[in-house]
Amino acid sequence: MRLYAVFGNPIAHSKSPLLHNAVFARFEKELGFKASYHPLLLENPAELKQRFLELGLCGANITTPFKEAAFHSSDKVEGLAKEIQAVNTWVLREGEIIGYNTDIEGFLAPLKGLKIVRALVFGAGGSSRAVVCALQSRGVEVAVCNRSADRLAYFQAQNVPSFLTKDCPSSGYDLIINTTTAGLKDDNLPYEEGLLKALFRQAKYAYDLIYRQTPFLSLAKECGLQTFDGKAMLIAQAVLSFAQFAPKLPSPLVQETMQAVLK
Repeated sequence: MRLYAVFGNPIAHSKSPLLHNAVFARFEKELGFKASYHPLLLENPAELKQRFLELGLCGANITTPFKEAAFHSSDKVEGLAKEIQAVNTWVLREGEIIGYNTDIEGFLAPLKGLKIVRALVFGAGGSSRAVVCALQSRGVEVAVCNRSADRLAYFQAQNVPSFLTKDCPSSGYDLIINTTTAGLKDDNLPYEEGLLKALFRQAKYAYDLIYRQTPFLSLAKECGLQTFDGKAMLIAQAVLSFAQFAPKLPSPLVQETMQAVLK
């Protein structure tokens, strides 16, 4: 039995076990092995690599707030994860933990065909780094807004306009994105309601990485914006992660199975 997991805090809400276990169960014969995938709550980011190895995992996903820790704990890092210094997928190969980031392509999946010139991102963690990189790859002008200054240093070093929440601009963006945990387990907004409404008045789209209808998205809908929750991104990045776990299984079959699970 091969073991896989998703590390995070919080983690009980994660649908990754549901998605990956559905594929492992359906295609056990084609894969040639049995596997199971489990949610794992982690308190200390310094224990991430130790827990991975102690549990004998073959692969894992890493979610908030441990993506930067996963980058630094990887034995090797491949692809764009090197650039953004955030990892959301680990695979054990020949005794080494190889880190990848599938959030970048996953984030862009629901935005295909939309004309976006300027975007504002709330939050400055590992997910935010992936979002900024993804948008810049499409030529979008991106700014980042965060409650604390320490994590903004990364974006400032990349010449990305960065603001403390209290100094955040109130207009000028087509797309507003929430990468924070505001609304995950509560009714909080990532930003003061009145200022959010000012931003929404000139925006066209709102995107929350949380895969449910959050207060942020509800407010955006009230203001007439087209909204996106994290479900499309969840599936897209999960398919790409599964391709690292089991590269022989065609991705269209993985995507079809995962989409059916979330219907």
